[in-house]
Amino acid sequence: MTQLIETCNATICRTYARLPVLFVRGEGCRLWDDTGKEYLDFLAGIAVCNLGHSHPLVARAVCEQATTLVHVSNLFYTRPQIELARELTRRSFADKVFFANSGAEANEAAIKLARKYSRDHFGPGRFHIIAMTNSFHGRTLATLSATGQAKVHKGFEPLVEGFSFVPFDSVEAVRQAVTEQTCAVLVEPIQGEGGVRFPSRGYLRELKEFCRAHNLLLIFDEVQVGMGRTGTLFAHEQEEVNPDILTLAKALANGLPIGAMLTHDAVAEAFSAGTHATTFGGTPLVTRAALTTLEIIAEPDFLERVRSVGTYFLQRLTQLKEAHACVREVRGRGLLLAVELDRPAQPVVEYCLEQGFVINCVQDSVIRLAPPLIVEEDQIDRLLPVLDRALSELEAVAA
Repeated sequence: MTQLIETCNATICRTYARLPVLFVRGEGCRLWDDTGKEYLDFLAGIAVCNLGHSHPLVARAVCEQATTLVHVSNLFYTRPQIELARELTRRSFADKVFFANSGAEANEAAIKLARKYSRDHFGPGRFHIIAMTNSFHGRTLATLSATGQAKVHKGFEPLVEGFSFVPFDSVEAVRQAVTEQTCAVLVEPIQGEGGVRFPSRGYLRELKEFCRAHNLLLIFDEVQVGMGRTGTLFAHEQEEVNPDILTLAKALANGLPIGAMLTHDAVAEAFSAGTHATTFGGTPLVTRAALTTLEIIAEPDFLERVRSVGTYFLQRLTQLKEAHACVREVRGRGLLLAVELDRPAQPVVEYCLEQGFVINCVQDSVIRLAPPLIVEEDQIDRLLPVLDRALSELEAVAA
């Protein structure tokens, strides 16, 4: 492993603070490193492998497609792409889908579509998009400009103009930020990278009503929280409100790179041939994997189990909070959960990794838990004593 890490450092841009583990195999909720050590995965590749690692049905679909047709470009029709679009629209508010390669690309498409639609309907003066503080929408120049975190902006100025930021969970703040140039509001129904933050009940509905009243498009970024993560196929379903544009990625193909932007016909008409494109968006290989993934996750019994296990996990974490003064808050919905500390959480991440459990932290002090949606209660029970010891050690060091 040491030699491989040295090669990595010599040949790959150092844009990641990697932990010193070389994973070589995965199955379900388990991972193995190059020494044969087994880990339980409570991160799922950052909410990507929602069906776990090497899911047999997804693996079979990928293998069959890889020996049939991998790529021909979007100059032609392919069956898996069409079938995936049909299923996504059938199971959502949307009429049309644009396929990309990542969440950032899906958000790029959403930003472009919002501006193009507004120009077509209201003239060239409306291009401004209101986004939220602590949001995260991607690392491309436009999507990092739309991200409400100064740390991702640093060094890349000047940013793309036309974005402003208001506090998450405040419709009044949006109201005050609207100008004659505003065309859309961009929001994550739950902020993932922003610290696993949940808005007040009714916020998304009130936001939709405000946008409708002012002829603004409402864009939901569900790149991290969609695809069953919160116990419904899409997180916004729990608020019984639909956006004008929805973006998905991460878990859509259970580990293969894909992004999707969904919208309804009236908005989709702003995109005509040549206005937006991507070479690799929606290849037969990734859409076949995504179709299989979607069919499994969308089953009502599967989603009901996510809600049930998520409730159990939240209850166990709440018990943990009562035993540790350093825990400020525990929160979660479905199988996206967070333990917020009053101090940096990275030592807890590293302790758990040493003990064979993969977790991570965001916003410095928030432990994020996003296991595969197939996680079992007994696997959760194995993690909790390790978290308990990690928090005890953290408190002892500070004493």
